[in-house]
Amino acid sequence: MSRIHPLEPWFFLLFGAFHLHRVWALADRAGYAAFWMGLLEQKGPLYFLLMGALALLCLWGAALFFRERRQPRWWRWAYVLGGGYVLFDLAAIAAGWPPWRRLLQAMFDIRAPGWVPLWSAFVLLGAGSFALGLWLIRRRRKESP
Repeated sequence: MSRIHPLEPWFFLLFGAFHLHRVWALADRAGYAAFWMGLLEQKGPLYFLLMGALALLCLWGAALFFRERRQPRWWRWAYVLGGGYVLFDLAAIAAGWPPWRRLLQAMFDIRAPGWVPLWSAFVLLGAGSFALGLWLIRRRRKESP
């Protein structure tokens, strides 16, 4: 069985923290939607920093998945499945793909009846990812000699 690489827990901790920030969406719909739609439309330095960091994490995870494919660990499927989705999402946003833009506008519609379930699901995804990162830290310590 392949070892847990030092950055693997951080992958899940960072993605978890990124999704956990969406508690803000549940507390302040208008502020959250205005911030993210503004960020996505203006494409300033913070946009490129966040999107670049997310893209690099996804590419690193995919490379690790394929490098360790002979001795897979179950959580590494998140690198290919989740990371692949995130890379598609980032590319669609950067390209301004009209169907994706409409989807984002619907997601950030503060009057939408599905607002709470949608953003709650992202928060739960973040909590799960963060918990997995903590579990990987403990597991890595046990595996280390």
